[in-house]
Amino acid sequence: MARIIIVAMLLIAAVGGGVLYYQQVYAYYDTVAASPDAVQLTSVSTGEAEPIVVAEFQGIDAISSPLRYRACFETPLSLAMLTETFEIVDNAEPRVAPGWFDCFDAAQIGADLRTDAVAFMGIENIAYGIDRIVAIYPDGRGYAWHQINECGEVVFDGNPVPEDCPPIPESTE
Repeated sequence: MARIIIVAMLLIAAVGGGVLYYQQVYAYYDTVAASPDAVQLTSVSTGEAEPIVVAEFQGIDAISSPLRYRACFETPLSLAMLTETFEIVDNAEPRVAPGWFDCFDAAQIGADLRTDAVAFMGIENIAYGIDRIVAIYPDGRGYAWHQINECGEVVFDGNPVPEDCPPIPESTE
């Protein structure tokens, strides 16, 4: 009888672990459709996000977290033109994507940001405390993800909103 109980407990644990794994890696993700404004960068002159020309766009997102957004694309725009026109971000840290979204390799992108790729501000505060960051390589490959900004780090830790941050929207309080 004890063996049956032990086997049942192990089966329940294995099924539960499998369900948890599926929910973390596969569930909740949706494909993001390519559109004319799929990739936007913040202009140095206006401070507004402007769409750029992209091709071969692949993107995923999930409503369960604003940090689950990832995208891969190509752009014909030169890196020289982009760096003169759009806001560069120094503290970009790509977030790991699910293994099945194989066009996005966060470790490689992070390493390349220290050598030849350049990170740009996509859309600041796309959700409160979350910025969309876009990295572009000299050959036109590009990647986008969401990361927590400085205001988000403070507020999400439970601290009061700093003076230089926008007020928290009522819907997130």
